[in-house]
Amino acid sequence: MKRFCVASLALLSFVLVNAQSKVYFIEEISAESLVKIYKSLGREAKGRVAVKISTGEGGNPHYLRPPFLRNLVEEVNGTIVECCTAYGGTRQDPKKHWATIHEHGFDSLFAVDIMDEYGQMRIPVKDRKHIKYDIVGDHLGNYDFMINLAHFKGHTMGGYGGVLKNASIGVASTAGKWYIHSAGESSDHWITAKQDAFLESMAAAAQAVHEYFGHGQNIIYINVMNNMSVDCDCDGHPAKPMLKDMGILASTDPVALDQACLDKVFNHDGKPGDDNRPLIERISSRHGTHTVDYAEKIGLGSKKYKLITIK
Repeated sequence: MKRFCVASLALLSFVLVNAQSKVYFIEEISAESLVKIYKSLGREAKGRVAVKISTGEGGNPHYLRPPFLRNLVEEVNGTIVECCTAYGGTRQDPKKHWATIHEHGFDSLFAVDIMDEYGQMRIPVKDRKHIKYDIVGDHLGNYDFMINLAHFKGHTMGGYGGVLKNASIGVASTAGKWYIHSAGESSDHWITAKQDAFLESMAAAAQAVHEYFGHGQNIIYINVMNNMSVDCDCDGHPAKPMLKDMGILASTDPVALDQACLDKVFNHDGKPGDDNRPLIERISSRHGTHTVDYAEKIGLGSKKYKLITIK
């Protein structure tokens, strides 16, 4: 009996260490493909569904456009959700943010909710190395399920933006954004933390949102790899994308998903007119891959994945 238990534990340990998360990939970037890849995950969005996107800074041409999102949002009867930013711009307060949402056409097609328009709340974090809680828009409590729908691209501070950033910085209120960027030092003004501390705080906040939605059972993750500028959708004057569009990827594991997208960028056979070097430089110069490394370390997901292509 004792030998059996030891053998069983060894087998379980081997399975856990070698487990691969499923990441689905479809090359065509279309409204129909977005619905198809959502359905491939086999996890139905039920109840009050939040679709977390970036509504894009005024002047930015690269954000995910409403017509592209429409079929999926209607499929799940979802609400587009966002939070205000922590810097001067066209989304820094609800009044300006609503004007940008209207300018970009979201409110003409969807129900839209600025989750921190009227307040914020704290949710627990599992990893307390830097932040002791996560500060999010209090309307997060109005939703039963979240579709984390990110535009994968570069980012000035994080190196890249994918679903981990969309869950952490994206769901955080203005005060929460200050708190993450400062690695727990301030929630009422801007402090720039050491880079790795900031990246680790993002991973911890992403885990907090993941756990909030049924310990990860009521959330799914999608990255759209198009218009991959070195700059984020939060930049009103982003650099021109040098890398061609790659497709849509989705998973129930955010770490595996961001890792798969990073692998596609880093392993791409670049050439003139389809150059991955600027984005690689942006990610590497900010140590951006540390976010997925740390997210795996704290148990948010696995960097090991199986890529499943949908025809």
